Amino acid sequence: MNRPTARLGILAGPSCVGKSPLWKSIQRFHPELSQDTRPLVLYNSREPRPGELDGVDYHFRSTDQILDLDGDDNFVVMNVRGDTQAIDIPQLGRDLSQGDVIFEGNPFVAEVLLSHPALEAIDRLSVFMSPLARKEILFLQSRPAVCMPDLVTDVMRRKLLRRTRRHKGELSLPDLENIETRASSAYTELRKAHRFQYVIPNHDGEDSENWDAFYYPLGDARLALAAFAALLAGDAAEGVETWEESLLP
Repeated sequence: MNRPTARLGILAGPSCVGKSPLWKSIQRFHPELSQDTRPLVLYNSREPRPGELDGVDYHFRSTDQILDLDGDDNFVVMNVRGDTQAIDIPQLGRDLSQGDVIFEGNPFVAEVLLSHPALEAIDRLSVFMSPLARKEILFLQSRPAVCMPDLVTDVMRRKLLRRTRRHKGELSLPDLENIETRASSAYTELRKAHRFQYVIPNHDGEDSENWDAFYYPLGDARLALAAFAALLAGDAAEGVETWEESLLP
């Protein structure tokens, strides 16, 4: 990519919607779009998931250690779905001085990246990944028996249950409580999608074998990969949407 300045890529959406396998698929099938891109590494109080590495996926620290950063102008500290997270703003600036940076994660951190005054001059590409398409939302809203917050919560609860069972097998009460926290946050997070330049609908969450069971992603996973790759390359992308603020009241 021959752009005059570094770009901050932002890929956000509800927990388990498919962000991580999408970025991993970009790295695998479109290395030319990712090989010179650094990840934004947040501080996070939660325990690492299988395969996650400290300093690579997150800086894993205790809640108290991260809360100690609050009040330091170099950091933005926030509560995200019950986890305490922090962004090192000067480190992000240093990374951007050396090339592109990608943030793949939750919409709460993404909001900071879209609005922080220290980043206002940075070129940004913001993409929200949604478990529902705009047309589906409009259809469901026309059905009097449908409660959208409850439906979105149930959609994401099922995805999270399947993902966590795959990682852990039998689930503990804390596992189930964490799943419920993440699922019940999804509707609030979807309401933030209008702030992003593009929305990619995707029914193949992180629980779906369509990402990695076969040689190449299939189904919505394939469509999401094609759309995100086109956006990263600066090309026209099929299937992407833009949402109005009034879509989800």
